[in-house]
Amino acid sequence: MVVVTVVSFSPVYVVVYPMSSWVLDVERALAEHSDASSESSSRWQRHCIYRVPACIKNHNPKAYKPQVVSLGPFHHGDAELVPMEDHKRRALRHLLRRSGRPLEAFAAAVEEVAEQLEDAYQDLDAEWRAGDEGGRERFMEMLVIDGCFLLELMMVAGAGEDEGRSSGGGGGGYAPNDPVFSRHGMLYMVPFIRRDMLMLENQLPLLVLKRLMAVLTGMPPIKRMVLRFVSPSSRPTPDGDELGLHPLAIYHGSLGHGPYRVSRRHDVPDTGGAEIIRPATELHEAGIKFKKSWTDSLHDVRFFRRGGVLSVPAMSVDDSTEYALLNAMAFERLHAGVAAGAGNDVAAYVFFMGKLLDSARDVALLGSMGIVQNAAGSDEAVAKLFERMSKDMVLDPSETELDAVHRQVNAYCRRRRPWRMCGGGGGARQSRSDAWLRTPWVLFAIIVLLVMVIVQTIYIVLQFYELRHR
Repeated sequence: MVVVTVVSFSPVYVVVYPMSSWVLDVERALAEHSDASSESSSRWQRHCIYRVPACIKNHNPKAYKPQVVSLGPFHHGDAELVPMEDHKRRALRHLLRRSGRPLEAFAAAVEEVAEQLEDAYQDLDAEWRAGDEGGRERFMEMLVIDGCFLLELMMVAGAGEDEGRSSGGGGGGYAPNDPVFSRHGMLYMVPFIRRDMLMLENQLPLLVLKRLMAVLTGMPPIKRMVLRFVSPSSRPTPDGDELGLHPLAIYHGSLGHGPYRVSRRHDVPDTGGAEIIRPATELHEAGIKFKKSWTDSLHDVRFFRRGGVLSVPAMSVDDSTEYALLNAMAFERLHAGVAAGAGNDVAAYVFFMGKLLDSARDVALLGSMGIVQNAAGSDEAVAKLFERMSKDMVLDPSETELDAVHRQVNAYCRRRRPWRMCGGGGGARQSRSDAWLRTPWVLFAIIVLLVMVIVQTIYIVLQFYELRHR
């Protein structure tokens, strides 16, 4: 029983309420949760691999689900991915035979950091945890096999492929008709594996690969090796002292290498509200020129007020671009981490490009400048791709560096063509049906035509009255 005392100006009243059983249960649960709160906070900081929630997946669920190979626990055992398990074990046999090291050495190296690896996964099922009977052993087995498979694949596709392909094989002692490690497999199977490696739910901690590589060679340059495999065209990054989280995080970091190179925010005109950049064709009509940036970094978006030049990094758009960027944005959205987390560079860039590439005409314009390299089909398909990726996008309410570019471009447009409403404050979108009204020469021609029609009408009326009064 609980006693509640109510004090008023009249004599004291004592009200007694019966304590419900559910209240006691909730209070006990709250007390237990309070005791574990600090431990939970510490564990959250170690998470870096997440299950993507439905609110993010809804627009394109396929982009977050591996199609060929499972890496890590979240998709292990999925029916459509089971056929690759035999190839994983076959790769493990090749790696052990070629290295001359026993499997026990690889297992021991990974088991030393088992708890750290377990904490890397958010909402890891109980079947993989130490508390479950045999769970930790199954977890270690999976990580070692998946990690050795990736190392073997990257070594065969990288440093060892020249020797293998010169004889028609796949390198590393694989047969010429091997489904994965032959030249044929590298051409037709490995691109799908590479795409699966960039899915947030399908990550292996880089710590696994580092530990295995240390046993294999003693010197694990793992970051460079992973980046060269998942994104061969990306700029190499030095390994340094910081290991990195997983392959997707390495790819994400390669997209925005180097500092932003836009003007300082206090040097940029501020109209007192959020501004959204206009489509590329409209900017072009307003006198904005486009050029390809010197680097491929997403940070290298700059506007040069002298000359009105918007410099944008080149991007190759193909069937895998949407998958890679969507997973990179999901990582930004879910990884709060310590300090700044994953940031929002990719989301800000996709939002920026989604506004520039509003139609097929915009894609064609930037394609002619070498900024958009279209390997995805029609120009309309590329515009739709960025429209899908930008849908329901959540951006950090604090300003990004690209906000400065939006404001610079819009301010330039307003100074040159104030009547055209180029980049109006608040991002209000004008209808395509009145786009012709935004061209000054067309407006001038319409006015001249109207004047001529009025003069001709007056002339005809005067002639009519003159003939009538003769």
